[in-house]
Amino acid sequence: MPKTRIKLTSIDIGRMNDICDEIREIAKSSGAVVRGPIPLPTRRLKITTRKSPCGDGKATFDRFEMRIHKRLIDLPRDEKVLRQVMRILVPKDVNMEIEMID
Repeated sequence: MPKTRIKLTSIDIGRMNDICDEIREIAKSSGAVVRGPIPLPTRRLKITTRKSPCGDGKATFDRFEMRIHKRLIDLPRDEKVLRQVMRILVPKDVNMEIEMID
């Protein structure tokens, strides 16, 4: 059966979970069977920098980390559900990709 796959990526996990809940509610209200959200591995980007601007002095370092969270949601290919999903207001820090799979 043809289906629609929605990929969500974000730095802010709270906002991403809110969008996942909205998509799930839209699908349940229309009677569609939802599979997901399926959590994918979190990617961690780490940067270590030296605190002192000139390079002299103590060898102290700052460590910064950014986590990128991902989720997958599979829906049946239903035109009503897709139109409602595309009307969701997505924040700037959440990336949503919709692709059709046969």
